[in-house]
Amino acid sequence: MNGRQAKRLRGDPELLKRLTKHIALNAFRNTHLENLHSGTSPSSKTGDFSDVKVVSPYGEISWSKLSRFDDGEMKTLMIDVVNHTYMVMATLFVTTDDIIDEFFLSLSERDPEPRWNEPKLPEYQSQSQ
Repeated sequence: MNGRQAKRLRGDPELLKRLTKHIALNAFRNTHLENLHSGTSPSSKTGDFSDVKVVSPYGEISWSKLSRFDDGEMKTLMIDVVNHTYMVMATLFVTTDDIIDEFFLSLSERDPEPRWNEPKLPEYQSQSQ
């Protein structure tokens, strides 16, 4: 990415939001997280999952206190996320300017995930801006 392309991102909030979705999709969503997400999810009559418990050999664990990933799964996920993020960053900063221009053009023409919410700064970030 060159200075002109960085200025384009700075001056085009829609393009920046679409790039953010692209990064989230390719650096996080399409990773080991999909394996962790697969399976059966519990249902809750109360709606807050206070009525859901996991039975283990050592007793019941309420859903709100249950760790959803163990340390090994978290490590595998984070390694995969870092590697996918590196791939996205390499695409942005190591490929030719022409490829980045084409990529930005495709993002300006098409939202990579139109069904997702629009990105917004977290509350603590937007207050300091």
